[in-house]
Amino acid sequence: MSEKRSNFSSKIGFVLATAGSAVGLGNIWRFPYLAAKHGGGMFLLVYLILVLTFGFALAAAEILIGRKTGQSAINAFGALSKKWSFIGWLAALVPVIILPYYSVIGGWIFKYLVAFIGGQANAAAGDDYFTGFIGKVGEPIGWFMLFIGITALIVLFGVEKGVEKASKIMMPILVVITIFIAIYSACMPGAFEGVLYYITPNFEHFSVTTVLAALGQLFYSMSLAMGIMITYGSYMKKDVNVSSSIHQVEIFDTGIAFLAGLMIVPAVFSFSGGSEEALGKGPSLMFITLPKVFQSMPGGTVIGIIFFLMVLFAALTSSISLMETVVSVIQDKFKLNRKITCLIVFIGCVALGLPSSLGNGAWAGVKILGFAFLDFFDFISNSVLMPIVALLTCIFVGYVIKPKSLIEEAELSAQFKAKTLFSVIIRYVAPVLIVLILGFSVLEAFGIVKV
Repeated sequence: MSEKRSNFSSKIGFVLATAGSAVGLGNIWRFPYLAAKHGGGMFLLVYLILVLTFGFALAAAEILIGRKTGQSAINAFGALSKKWSFIGWLAALVPVIILPYYSVIGGWIFKYLVAFIGGQANAAAGDDYFTGFIGKVGEPIGWFMLFIGITALIVLFGVEKGVEKASKIMMPILVVITIFIAIYSACMPGAFEGVLYYITPNFEHFSVTTVLAALGQLFYSMSLAMGIMITYGSYMKKDVNVSSSIHQVEIFDTGIAFLAGLMIVPAVFSFSGGSEEALGKGPSLMFITLPKVFQSMPGGTVIGIIFFLMVLFAALTSSISLMETVVSVIQDKFKLNRKITCLIVFIGCVALGLPSSLGNGAWAGVKILGFAFLDFFDFISNSVLMPIVALLTCIFVGYVIKPKSLIEEAELSAQFKAKTLFSVIIRYVAPVLIVLILGFSVLEAFGIVKV
């Protein structure tokens, strides 16, 4: 049974849903961690330049492929050239791998939110609270299933009533909460030094690794090379201005990432003096260091509740886009209705997510190429498949269908002023940078180089 393809009701619906996809856990903990590690203001400057050039070109290519064909990733490439349809399969594989383990982390966030609401803020600030929790069997699985269940329920309602409506509610709330905590954090005693470090570019910190780190974050943050932008582009009406929509998504995405850094980096300076060890905690920063920060604040329990609610919103908007992409692929391929497809995807995600959840406890001794399950899935999706898909997409657009075909699609709604920039980056600049990302990511993962 096939269904008429859905559409976003308006430009703002597309922008908020796409921004919701882009804004996720990568913005909340990964961006601040990388910014702190790679020179603060210098990283910010490099990232902003890359967003406006590299990020814009790749996002435009994917969205225009989706809008031109009206298909999800798995069919879109084949609709333009049958010989290149395999790119769609690779792109569709990325959210299939990411969604289950991402939802496991989403479950952890749910746990912390409920802990703070239940008056367990002091317990959550304990050194062993996080490792003790994720090392259990039943409880992490329960929170994981709750998170993926809510995601499936929203996706079940479809594009306009589900994905778009949820994003219209969540994204503005997310912005308000982020601004509030960022201001609070920046005003803490000793935090001003962290603010200066975070916003002031120091060219002594510029290096190749700064550029590569910013590029890697760009993929992760803007949901590139995983079929999401193609899927959302297929829901975009022909009269929507593509260029201005992408720029608005970039403003949302980069703005939230910037504010997340303003929440976390000054707070770490306030409570640890900005030590390299404290700034280098990476993903554990959110679950181990920040609860200690909240514990020390006047009204810290309330701040903690607001913070983890915000992070939950960010995680949900991204998991919704990941699941919507998988659902769209299955619907397009097998002509199933949305209810049956959502049920299939939910069951599949639970099955695939269990190893990532158990990998921190009962299955902690099981490794794949030296990685725990969650780390392995993250490496394969983010460090290997996404750069490969992006590289193939650039080759496909640059030399098979040619940039002109997508520029013509963009100009159905408005003049595409960045056509020269788009063509040059897709054909010449992006392929070189992507090969560098792929090479350094793999070498870093196996300890051959340190980026």
